[in-house]
Amino acid sequence: MMAKSRSAPAANFEPAGELRIGQVGIANLRIRTLDIERLAAEMRERVERAPKLFDRGAVVVDFGGLPALPDAATARALLEALRAAGALPVALAWGNAENERLAIELGLPLLARFRAQYAPAGGPPAAAAAPSALQPAPEPEPAPARAAATGPAGRGAPGHIQATAVRSGQQVYAEGCDLTVLAAVGAGAEVIADGSIHIYGPLRGRALAGAQGNARARIFCREFHAELVAVAGHYKVLEDIPADLRGKAVQVWLDGDQLKIAALD
Repeated sequence: MMAKSRSAPAANFEPAGELRIGQVGIANLRIRTLDIERLAAEMRERVERAPKLFDRGAVVVDFGGLPALPDAATARALLEALRAAGALPVALAWGNAENERLAIELGLPLLARFRAQYAPAGGPPAAAAAPSALQPAPEPEPAPARAAATGPAGRGAPGHIQATAVRSGQQVYAEGCDLTVLAAVGAGAEVIADGSIHIYGPLRGRALAGAQGNARARIFCREFHAELVAVAGHYKVLEDIPADLRGKAVQVWLDGDQLKIAALD
């Protein structure tokens, strides 16, 4: 009898870790496959492609994508590998009491806010279940140049209008509404909105729409040179953007899990 040939296992093209960009410039690394070497290689590639954004970049490690938490030794090895790859793990994402014990053993704080980035649309964020006794580590003091742009939350809330340029080191956040910028967003500046973002001047810094997970948010820009754009945590950096779109009027939107960028007619 002839031996039956075995087909080779299908190649796995899914990333081992899904990196999303949250508010205040901190990235959330949701671990989906606990393969330390592969995760470190992916992070090293991200740093090499966009060193100004990710080199020594603060990262919150989220084990919520795994069926079970790793033990402390494995988690510690992952943190060391990420540091060697150029990232800077600063906290764990909140999950449950077991996750809290792991964070204590690792000597890291817990941050609850990033769980909302993965909550189903219309559902409460997982962080809401956190016990009141847990106090997440305080965030760093914002730079003096930061400009808060808050508006009334809820449907039908008026958007925030930023009439002056947003300069390097500044951050403008439109809470619960859209953001319209009538001037330029400079390199090193950041504009964030829970809704959509409309920029009538050049965009040379970062624009993050749908900051609380609104996948229907969009970014519109008249002159596109962005360091980074993101919708509901899905991001692209300048190195990922086709050269023929740079300097053009564009829109950015989310199609499933894919961030799309196209020129405006």
